[in-house]
Parts: sequence; structure tokens; C-alpha cells
Amino acid sequence: MGDTDVIVVGGGPAGLSAALFASKNGLDAVAFDTDKTWMHKAHLFNYLGIRSMDGDVFLDRAREQATADHGVTLHEETEVSAVDAADDGFIVTADGEEHTADYLVLATGANRDLAEELGCAFTDEDVVDVDVTMETSVADAYATGAMVRAEEWQAVISAGDGAAAALNILTKEKGEHYHDFDTPADV
Repeated sequence: MGDTDVIVVGGGPAGLSAALFASKNGLDAVAFDTDKTWMHKAHLFNYLGIRSMDGDVFLDRAREQATADHGVTLHEETEVSAVDAADDGFIVTADGEEHTADYLVLATGANRDLAEELGCAFTDEDVVDVDVTMETSVADAYATGAMVRAEEWQAVISAGDGAAAALNILTKEKGEHYHDFDTPADV
């Protein structure tokens, strides 16, 4: 159905991670980002492997890694106004244009409006209900990061959520459990 394989709504750690993993492993990934992530207010001391980094620097590096290194198409400062399920995928409206994809990853922080609009189930804590792969009650739609956690909002957790969503999408696409494990020989 889709113009692309995966549409990601959100350009923070969860969204960029999901898009990177998908694109790195052969799927077309498009991300829409309003650039309103909390990372602009952050300084990382607690992200494993990063001793100290300003949130803006982290975002710049993450965007470059996703786009230049792994081919993600990133629509910056572009707000998604609607998401709808279709017969065999999703329709995402951004800047008045419709985009279609087979899979949808929502990574909009504590703003859960699009998940509610899509009809995703919520928990008693009023967060999006997901399984361990980050898949929502709507098949092939995923929610990540602060959307699914009442208080545990951390960049490293969000990036892991995005990776989990992308790996599950890759597992579905490839028909077997998919692992993204590189070795020094891959460099």
C-alpha cells in the first residue's frame, strides 16, 4: 500500500532510533519531526556510552546518523495533523499532504493525541498500552517513549523503545526473528 514502508512521527531519541534501525536494515523509513523534543532542554550524563553531551549535540549527531549514514528521509519542522488506519496500512497527514505506509511508529513524547485518534488502547495510567515490542492494540502501529510510560522518561529508554519497534517490524517483514548485530568486520 504505502508510499514507504515505515512512517515515524517524532524526531527525538525514540523516533530517530526506530527510523534508523528500519532504514539501516533495508526498509524505507520516513520521519516527521516538529523539533519540540525535550532533548533541547537535556544534558546527558546517564546515557550509557556517553559521558557528557548536550541534548542539542546529541540530536544533531542522531539526525546525521539516521539520515546521512542510513538513508532516513527526515521532514524537519513538519507537524503531523492526522493518522488513520487504512485497509493495509496507514495514512498520515502532514502539512496538508497525505503519506501512506505499511507501518506506523508514534514517538510524540507525552502527547498521546495521535494514538487516541488512531484508536489505540490506553492503560489505567492513561498511557498507550503496548506489548514488549511496542506494538499497540492497532496492528502494525507502535508507540514509544513517554507515550507508553507514566514517568520513566529517559532518552536511553526511548531509544530502546524505538529500536524494539523497528526490530519487530523487521521480524514481520522478514518472516523470522530479526537481529541487528554488527561486528568489527562490518565497519
